[in-house]
Amino acid sequence: MDVLRAQSLTKRYKNIAAVDNVSLTVERGDIFGLIGQNGAGKTTLMRLVASLTFPHSGQIELFGETTERGLAQARLRMGCIIEMPALYPNLTAVQNLEYCRIQSGIPDKTSVQKALEKVSLTDTGKKKFKDFSLGMKQRLGLGLALLKNPDFIILDEPINGLDPTGIIEMRNLIKDLNDQGITLFVSSHILTELAQVATKYAIIHKGKLLKTMTQEVLREDCKRALSVIVDDVARTSVILENEMNIHLYKQISANEIRVYEQLEHSAEVNYRLNLAGVRVSSLYEVGDSLEDYYKNIIGGESR
Repeated sequence: MDVLRAQSLTKRYKNIAAVDNVSLTVERGDIFGLIGQNGAGKTTLMRLVASLTFPHSGQIELFGETTERGLAQARLRMGCIIEMPALYPNLTAVQNLEYCRIQSGIPDKTSVQKALEKVSLTDTGKKKFKDFSLGMKQRLGLGLALLKNPDFIILDEPINGLDPTGIIEMRNLIKDLNDQGITLFVSSHILTELAQVATKYAIIHKGKLLKTMTQEVLREDCKRALSVIVDDVARTSVILENEMNIHLYKQISANEIRVYEQLEHSAEVNYRLNLAGVRVSSLYEVGDSLEDYYKNIIGGESR
């Protein structure tokens, strides 16, 4: 079942399209990573889904609901943290969540303790929110999103500004929540970090959705390999397997084979092929780092 379907969403501010004809689908069980530079449209898109702002055109479907009344009911199953949550600096973790529970009309009095347990903040005692580390503040914000025991959570830049320990804690927490059956929609401008948790990705740039992909596709696109251009692909395959014990390779075209192992032995590959009478036109390493891959898609930093 699809948790979220956004179809042709557009949101403009003073004739500038912050979100420009965006369509995407988040399926149940996904950790869906939304990637983009600051100002790319990530937060605006999330605000549209959360009904914190409204589109000029397009449609949002949540848990199969599209009507105004149906969407209102569906959003009861959703928690979100967009930008820094408005929590009271002089209240403790328990006091903040209890206040929010009452304000939200959540009848379950145990929801505060359950939320604090999920974000590992049950031992903060009388410590006030203003004295929390940034990582603790982010986790308490996530605890706020968990008060309703949601099936779907939106997190806007949850690792922004965190130190390495805080990033690891947030990463593990996102994975734990997903293991508990919660679907997550997470934004970041750090592809390398999202790549450690997300199952699917969408890259947004200047309001436009440029590419969506699964984790498997991203890994395949970024895989390092030797690109070998030859005049006899069939003969090359035999030599790789029988003479060099190389089995991880793929025929890309009529003249190209990509080799995914023994990359450090490129000179030996070239030597063996030439010795067998295979003409090698070129042999070079291909495959992007995650950062290069992202930059190539958005057109480079100069754009």
